[in-house]
Amino acid sequence: MFTRIALLTTVAAIGLAAHDELPELRAGDPMPKADVRMMDVSGKELSLKVMAGKNGVLVIFSCNTCPFVVGSDGSEGWEGRYPGLAELCRKNDIGFVLVNSNEAKREAGDGFTDMQKHYTDKKYKGYYTVDKGHVVADGFGARTTPHVFLFNSELRLAYKGAIDDNVDSAKDVKEPYLEKAITAMATGANIDPNYTRNLGCSIKRTPHAH
Repeated sequence: MFTRIALLTTVAAIGLAAHDELPELRAGDPMPKADVRMMDVSGKELSLKVMAGKNGVLVIFSCNTCPFVVGSDGSEGWEGRYPGLAELCRKNDIGFVLVNSNEAKREAGDGFTDMQKHYTDKKYKGYYTVDKGHVVADGFGARTTPHVFLFNSELRLAYKGAIDDNVDSAKDVKEPYLEKAITAMATGANIDPNYTRNLGCSIKRTPHAH
């Protein structure tokens, strides 16, 4: 299992080489690209600022095709945890937004109609938006699917990184990083850690997307 994950991680990392110029958001930084409008699976064009709740917004860069999201032989993947996280956000008046920035795979499983079908099939909640030309991902410095960014009521970064410590099995999670961060943020408690290492497939960018 570890060999398989290590191999996937190596493959994912290869895709980052050409994007070393991506920014590195840190806790307390303001949300970039907050006003960029993206098409949601509902057909509405909305910005992250609009999709935020009173207490902030959770942004997860995701897709329909990466094994770290959808699972693979021997691994559940993380998307089965999305609905529960969306519900936790709803209860705490925090927006929940999934963002698909895989511009290079729009014709290979990550197109808009694919996203609409995936949203329904997997019983997603909240928003699932198309990041055209990976503009938002570039502004965030998002590198993988998934890659998590939690912002507070002032739209400043509160937590960044992974969902939890076990992509293979929800029941074997020992450190639910994101769940703890959401709860802490909602209650005004200190978020610790406020940064973890993201693990996933590289976001499939195009050379001349803009």
